[in-house]
Amino acid sequence: MSAAGLEVAEVVRKHGAAYAQAHKVPRRHLRVLNDIVQCRTAVLGGHLERCDQCSYERISYNSCRNRHCPKCGALAREKWLRARQEELLPVPYFHIVFTLPDELNALALINQRVVYNILFHAAAQTLLVLARQPRHLGAEIGLIAVLHTWGQTLVEHPHLHCIVPGGGLSDDGAQWIASREKFFLPVHVLSQVFRGKFLDELKSAYKAKRLRFLGRAKQLGQRCEFQQLLDRLYSKAWVVYAKQPFGGPEQVLAYLGRYTHRVAITNHRLVSLQDGRVTFQWRDYRDRKRSKLMTLEAFEFLRRFLLHVLPEGFCKIRYYGILSSRRRQTELRRCQVLLGITAAGEQHHEPVVWQDLLLEITGIDLRRCPNCHDGRMAFVRELAPLRAAGP
Repeated sequence: MSAAGLEVAEVVRKHGAAYAQAHKVPRRHLRVLNDIVQCRTAVLGGHLERCDQCSYERISYNSCRNRHCPKCGALAREKWLRARQEELLPVPYFHIVFTLPDELNALALINQRVVYNILFHAAAQTLLVLARQPRHLGAEIGLIAVLHTWGQTLVEHPHLHCIVPGGGLSDDGAQWIASREKFFLPVHVLSQVFRGKFLDELKSAYKAKRLRFLGRAKQLGQRCEFQQLLDRLYSKAWVVYAKQPFGGPEQVLAYLGRYTHRVAITNHRLVSLQDGRVTFQWRDYRDRKRSKLMTLEAFEFLRRFLLHVLPEGFCKIRYYGILSSRRRQTELRRCQVLLGITAAGEQHHEPVVWQDLLLEITGIDLRRCPNCHDGRMAFVRELAPLRAAGP
């Protein structure tokens, strides 16, 4: 909740229906709006609990589990982090960000699945190919890539956060090759290679007629306009930013916890909803990261929020190289053995009950009675979902 108790759900509840009537809203966007409004309400059902000492009763409603919902994701994030904790290596980790030029925003918005897939592939291949070259590292590396599509003011800003261990496996897999402690790959080379790979794949998508040209991107459907766009993009430097390496595995986990399951805006950034306007906090990175306020009409706030709803089934967290799903159980385990931290197949963990996980990360014990503080809350019965009309 925000300091004022305001949630994105309240904005949707008051203005979502009118927004949907006034605009041509895709079905998947309507589903997101409906889920946000219904999250943790009687509409989704829940269960009744009763204290075994004082008979106090409590109703707990179900979460919508929509990945775009600001109220969901905390437990999913913690479970994901626990799985990643087993895979961390005792080496420096680097944080590299690949950003698409603003000229591609309109095209990306209309072709999210195609353009974002190209972004993932081009960035990953840039890192993997350069790291394999003997003059740079000469090793097979791995990386975790996380897609964000927004800036602080909710405008389009597609960029990819890549977390990369500082080193990799030799060609024969018998040796761990470490990178320099505070330097991984030259940023100017990353930028040039990323630009070339992305634009090559974009041209292929254009030739294969896999791109749509609507709205602000309509004129790009003309061959001459598309070629002019390519020429402009080839002639400019693309932004690839390498941040300072993490101090250790704990910092890597803390960072991943902030970024992996993040949505476009969280409830705690909302300040007020008055007279059809939403005010929220944002951080101006061009002005020494100062915190500022922005006020938008509710319709404009919802429009910007929905810009960042990803296509159904689209994976926003991906793994490559020695961290890829197919190779994690072989190459990653080999890396751990070479670095002397484990033996392959040693780790076994019992599944964590979600109430225990919540207690661990928040200190809130949902099994303890909030009324008498001595009894334990016990399940009584399920509550069936109710029907409700969404926006």
